[in-house]
Amino acid sequence: MAIESAVPFSATVDVAEPVTTTVAEPPNRGLAKKILWYALLTFIALVIFFPIYISVVNSLLKPDQIARRPPSFFPSHPQWSSYSKAWSQGHLGKFLLNSAIVTGIIVAFEVGLSIVAAYAFAFLEFPFKRTLFTVFLATLMIPFEVTIATNLDTIVKLNAYNTYVGLAMPFLATGFGAFLLRQAFLQLPKDLKDAAALDGYGHLRFLTRVVIPLARPGIAALTVFAFLSAWNQYLWPLLVTKDQRLRTVQIGLGFLRAQQIDQVNVTFAGTVIAVIPLFLLLVVFQKQLVRGLTAGAVKG
Repeated sequence: MAIESAVPFSATVDVAEPVTTTVAEPPNRGLAKKILWYALLTFIALVIFFPIYISVVNSLLKPDQIARRPPSFFPSHPQWSSYSKAWSQGHLGKFLLNSAIVTGIIVAFEVGLSIVAAYAFAFLEFPFKRTLFTVFLATLMIPFEVTIATNLDTIVKLNAYNTYVGLAMPFLATGFGAFLLRQAFLQLPKDLKDAAALDGYGHLRFLTRVVIPLARPGIAALTVFAFLSAWNQYLWPLLVTKDQRLRTVQIGLGFLRAQQIDQVNVTFAGTVIAVIPLFLLLVVFQKQLVRGLTAGAVKG
């Protein structure tokens, strides 16, 4: 009797998986990359801050030393009196106060109206929403110089010529602010709106208690941009004012330069004084500004 094997014969062949090896980057190479990056960033920082440094140095030199060749990069005998002359003879105190008032009005209205508009475009649904937002973006393509004549005529008809209101009115709302904050609001989770609705939050409470606190970096970035733009205005304040007591600091620097033709160091001192508020603003809002500009750039 033939005995048949009940155990089937099976042969399995193991195929080895390809082994991938990663070559570790040498530590010296990574260190070299860091050094190159830091060197590049240091060079860029020096290029950016060099004009500011030269302005400070020239403000502390005598007028004949400024024109000397080769130029002096460090004042051996600083002339601190140039700052007192610029402050008193240039009436910079009054000009700085005017700029602070006008800038404060512009920043408050521009940021407030941008928050409301951005919330509507980000969280509300209404007819022609995309069309209206496109119109907002289209305003960014119109240079301000094109609308100067119309704006000036409007200010005169509203009897706001030579007033703080006339200085600030054309800049109280911008399409850029609504666009920037809309992008910041869109980064917030949509579930927050539903959760807030379940808790009985209306639009106003949701905006003030949830959206604004979470979008502080974007709001801070817009605040800095609005402040810089308003503080550096020159042409519009020159056109819309005729009284010396309403002129802003940028026009005041022009008057100071005309008065101190032979005292160039005094003009440089006035320029440095006018830049100090901008420098302090950037130092205070540095972290918020960086976070606002990079929000949404990296996900995950």
